Amino acid sequence: MNEWFDKIPVEEMIEWRRHIHQNPELSFKEYNTAAYVKEKLRSFGQIEIAEPTETSVLGILKGDFGGKTILLRADMDALPMQEESGLPYQSVVANAAHTCGHDTHTAMLLAAAKVLSGMKHQLHGTVKFIFQHAEEVNPGGAKSIVDSGLIDDVDAVIGLHIISNLDAGTINVHTEGPATTAADGFFLNIQGKGSHGSMPQKGIDPIIVGVQMINEFQTVISRYVTPGEMAVLTVGEFKAGEAPNIISDKAYMSASVRTVNEETRQRIAQRIKDIVDKTCQIYGASYDLDYQFSYPSVINDKNLSELVMKSAKEVLGAEMVREVPIISASEDFAYYRQIAPISFVQLGGGTAADGCGFANHHPKFMIKEDSLISGVKTEVQSVLNFLK
Repeated sequence: MNEWFDKIPVEEMIEWRRHIHQNPELSFKEYNTAAYVKEKLRSFGQIEIAEPTETSVLGILKGDFGGKTILLRADMDALPMQEESGLPYQSVVANAAHTCGHDTHTAMLLAAAKVLSGMKHQLHGTVKFIFQHAEEVNPGGAKSIVDSGLIDDVDAVIGLHIISNLDAGTINVHTEGPATTAADGFFLNIQGKGSHGSMPQKGIDPIIVGVQMINEFQTVISRYVTPGEMAVLTVGEFKAGEAPNIISDKAYMSASVRTVNEETRQRIAQRIKDIVDKTCQIYGASYDLDYQFSYPSVINDKNLSELVMKSAKEVLGAEMVREVPIISASEDFAYYRQIAPISFVQLGGGTAADGCGFANHHPKFMIKEDSLISGVKTEVQSVLNFLK
């Protein structure tokens, strides 16, 4: 039944992953990575190649028999940070690192494409493989791929993401409803009036204004969101002043806002705007607020997610497949829902017991490479079951 297991190019997949890991490219700049992916896809012999954008690659595998079309997605971009893993294939690029696992996503999807290309004569339908650019930076790469029109014929979309603090090789799915939060945020400049620190009455202190705002922000979740509904507001940046005896004339802050419900998303945004405006009015300050709506919540389709879980159980065993709650991370994978049902799947990359344990986006992020085999098996079996 699973004779194709032996066709998984495990050694090549690890080689691909390590090459990409060592040579990361930031969002919208994945030129070399895209070229590398195209080279590998061409070598498989059965896959047509299209380019939805300058730095994304779409592989198209048409089976010998007609049927539905399914899209598998991997993101390719790295993060703007210095890697500190100490791995022998650590990033050789300054301030660029694959600390979110996108290198593994790309390698797994290449491996799945190679396996499925060898099964072309058995496929009842079409498989598309999107190697996506710029997941890490708003507005994200998924939106432009959806807008390209090259995947309008797709009937389902599956995306796999490795998570370093889940048991290695496990498949973890939130089967129905929001699987991630929406990711929004704001950037705020507060204009006060500078003065000598000994004469505060002659100035307007933007630090006081900002502190009052931050205190008020703490009431937004507790008093404007339905109890039990997931929502997060974090002020991650607050800068002002240059010396202890100077009242600065300006301050700056930025924040992240995570929500699930669209009505709540809009309500929080309006409440933040009101707090900023009214607080500045009270203290006589002025402001410039840039509130940005970014990725919406990923909404998993129940039927597709259950198919993925069933497929994973067939190839990994039931003990390796788990139902999980919503996570507070965000993903531009959400945009693929505009064209077809989607399922966002988490692949366990290894916990501290496996020598991993550092969270995604940590400079010492690491995963167990054996876990990639589970990802490929799940992707391939999900395709085969869907096209049946």
